[in-house]
Amino acid sequence: MEVLASFGVAAGVVFVAELGDKSQLLSLWFATRYRVWTVVAGVVAATAVLMGVAVLLGAVFGTVLPERLFLTIAAFAFFAFAAWSLRRDDDDDDGEVRTMPVLGAFGVVTLSFIVSEMGDKTQLATITLAGSRDPAGVWLGATAGMVSANVIAIVLGKVAGKRLPQRAISVGAAVLFVGFGLFTLWEAWG
Repeated sequence: MEVLASFGVAAGVVFVAELGDKSQLLSLWFATRYRVWTVVAGVVAATAVLMGVAVLLGAVFGTVLPERLFLTIAAFAFFAFAAWSLRRDDDDDDGEVRTMPVLGAFGVVTLSFIVSEMGDKTQLATITLAGSRDPAGVWLGATAGMVSANVIAIVLGKVAGKRLPQRAISVGAAVLFVGFGLFTLWEAWG
């Protein structure tokens, strides 16, 4: 029963903590550019890894890696996402979405999601829960909560992508990414 209780608590806490979070914006934006299942698979893979690391840290060490370092890396990643969202080639007009050739769409989504969530409040909450609850239940619950919250953003992104011009979505995402980057730097160093 402890596994189920831990699952429920972790799923609820992480779902609520994730609502309105920067990674939801990332999921929404990726959904306007890539196939839904590619984005969902990338989010699931990244979340399973992130929450696994958080549970390991919480259960074994009970401490967090330097938060300032993670936040600084995340801030610069947001600036890179902003630049990437504005980048436009003549090839973009044919409707085909460009990816990093080495990673592919799945790799880009997974890696971007991992970087954006490192040291985030949901990961910190998972570390905290894992220190006092069943680790397997916390890992499964935190993963389910995170994926559920981001699937909502992915669906919204797919709908918005069909109704809004791609350039407007890209500019809006870039502005928000810069804002998140500045806020993250302020969190790290302010």
